[in-house]
Amino acid sequence: MKNKYMIKVTTFALAFAMGGMLFTSCDDDIKINNIDETNYEVSADILGYLTDNQGKKNQDVVEFRNSGDATIFVGTTKEVVSAVNVSLTYDATVLDEYNQTKGSDYVLFPEANVTISGDAEIIKGTNKSTGVSVAFTTSDELSPDVTYAIPLRASSDGVKLSGADGQFVVLVKDLTAIPDASKASGIKVFSCMEINDTNPLNNLCFTLKNSKKPLVDALIMFSANINYSEENGKVYISQNPNVKHLLDNRMKYLKPLQDRGIKIILGLLGNHDRSGISNLSEETAKKFAQEVKATLEAYHLDGIFIDDEYSSYMTPPPPGFVSPSSAGAARLCYEVKQAMPECIVVSYAYSTTSSLPAIDGQDSGTFVDYGLHDYGGSSDLSSNYPGMPKSNMGLYSQEFARGRWASKSSLEQMRADGYGSHMIFAMDPFRSNFSSQLSSMENIAEAFYDDELVYDGQPYSKDW
Repeated sequence: MKNKYMIKVTTFALAFAMGGMLFTSCDDDIKINNIDETNYEVSADILGYLTDNQGKKNQDVVEFRNSGDATIFVGTTKEVVSAVNVSLTYDATVLDEYNQTKGSDYVLFPEANVTISGDAEIIKGTNKSTGVSVAFTTSDELSPDVTYAIPLRASSDGVKLSGADGQFVVLVKDLTAIPDASKASGIKVFSCMEINDTNPLNNLCFTLKNSKKPLVDALIMFSANINYSEENGKVYISQNPNVKHLLDNRMKYLKPLQDRGIKIILGLLGNHDRSGISNLSEETAKKFAQEVKATLEAYHLDGIFIDDEYSSYMTPPPPGFVSPSSAGAARLCYEVKQAMPECIVVSYAYSTTSSLPAIDGQDSGTFVDYGLHDYGGSSDLSSNYPGMPKSNMGLYSQEFARGRWASKSSLEQMRADGYGSHMIFAMDPFRSNFSSQLSSMENIAEAFYDDELVYDGQPYSKDW
């Protein structure tokens, strides 16, 4: 954080495609023999696949209270020549396959609590179906601490739906028993807090007069680190004494926030060695994603915040690493989402994470949940994280330690334009400029929620 100021190609054809940029650098003309196109195999079938309403394939994550729903669509590789119907059914064997492939242990959501509304229809001359609503309701047997799965299988005579393309898993968390921090406008406030200095419980001191809900929707613990172990030859999450104390004592410092509906996001930041957010090879990123998953599960955390700063990248990159790039950062986000779909992935729109490309054919906005601008940034992030809805783009971030505020009019304009996320950094009631911090939070309450801020006047000092 800157506060510290289906076509199979021949081997030859593939090599030609991959080496294209090398050819452009040669001075001499290079003659390439004509490629025998009979070596191409083009499927005559119309191939289908399942997505949610944001284009996420094969899986979705939904949090709900009392009842919820997900809308599933069928896409095809080419336009259908006549109308096609696709049926979705609840199929427990899909979850067995999913858990085996992912190495996960998600629990079946009770079939009796699921309603699937009819078939998906693909109209002649189109390549995307109407949506099918998969609705679900709570029950006394469901726990807010468990992620459940609704496994779906698609079938149709008109399109080919094979393997994973014909399956979809809706991962659901029933939060009925947990208070909700979400406000009517839907705008979410992320409190990125310097926990080396400040007690995270201070986020409980600020509520809204009318709704009685906390001002803050999510705490970002700034920050744990990504480090490399020379002894073990692996990348791991390191915790400084402050991070470690809060995690080891989560019942005192973190659970009270979660009990009010506030999400807990773990910051991940470089730490002056060869490892970083943006330079892990695919295999290293996969392994590190498993460590992220284990850490979040062990401490009951809700997600990660990635910030590419303070790494000492090596040139040339050593084994297990690549040259730092936005593609490397995107790969890490993608692998974390693959390992733990329910993990909230937040990207700081700065340095290599300011704009992330697609990975394995998936736009970054489908595996990065929120993009939070650098301080004062207000541009649309659609081109930075394709597929991300405006509601998840964070504009006009504020830095409370150094007095980088956002005007009330800017916050109002942000809301009017449909942007739904905002970050405050380094809020601390014990800092000398607290009166200015308070004024800023009052502006947030009024501009985002048409409400009045209530400060209880009982701040929490750092007691460790």
